[in-house]
Amino acid sequence: MRSQPVPIRMKLKESDITPEVLFRQRRRILQMAALAPCLAWHGSAAAKAADFANGEEPNSYEDITRYNNFYEFGTDKSDPAKHAHRLTTAPWTVTVDGQCDAGGQFDLDQLLKRVTLEERIYRLRCVEAWSMVVPWQGFELGSLLKTFQPRSSAKYVAFETAVRPAEMPGLKYSSIDWPYREGLRMDEAMHSLTLLATGLYGKPMPKQNGAPLRLVVPWKYGFKSIKSIVRIHFSESRPATTWNMLQPREYGFYANVNPQVDHPRWSQARERRIGEWFKRDTLMFNGYAEQVAGLYRGMDLRKEY
Repeated sequence: MRSQPVPIRMKLKESDITPEVLFRQRRRILQMAALAPCLAWHGSAAAKAADFANGEEPNSYEDITRYNNFYEFGTDKSDPAKHAHRLTTAPWTVTVDGQCDAGGQFDLDQLLKRVTLEERIYRLRCVEAWSMVVPWQGFELGSLLKTFQPRSSAKYVAFETAVRPAEMPGLKYSSIDWPYREGLRMDEAMHSLTLLATGLYGKPMPKQNGAPLRLVVPWKYGFKSIKSIVRIHFSESRPATTWNMLQPREYGFYANVNPQVDHPRWSQARERRIGEWFKRDTLMFNGYAEQVAGLYRGMDLRKEY
């Protein structure tokens, strides 16, 4: 998925963001193993930096929060920032069910208290129809999934996004079978690079980016990183996923970033980083091949795209 970004300029109040110079100073301190306050959901926890972007500088807060795909709020890249303020994120309930022994309904605080690991700031390259470097705040998905005691029969984990017609004007588009659905194989879900994110740039997750809880799978195309999660389901069989259901020839279940596999309508060999004029070569698994290639050993990634 590649497209040329459209510049978006929307005025923010100074109080709306963490100044980038302060964030960058904080990041350098964190990289020296110092601790900093976590400004996402666990306000009293300590946050450490985990730099998986090979030293690349993060995109600006405005880039990350003003140019999004979140079809529940509209199909234009600027629609989520315009309309997502309608979303009510408190209270928030997540249902966990399927092939597990400790599922149930959990409010967000209950859910996050199940995670004993410190939250970290993860600087990751992420790809949608463009690419960015995002300083996500969150924790490893696997650390949460273990607390639900998935059974050996659980081969996949599926996710669903909230459906709020009064708050999400994009739900009027009947071409998509709502709710938005995504899924991962269990070994993908348990990988240490797969995150549940609760914030970015040291601030709580903006609604247009998937508040209060979203998935981040940095070696896959962005549509796999489902937003505003309300259901986690453990399954024996591969779950149906929204874009694969809608256009199976164009969007496979795995959706791994792969420059050798073109989208039927365009090449995926090169990508454009938001804020840059020129394209760059797309990296296999978005640059995370060393960490994740072993998950797909023996698979034909041209067929299992």
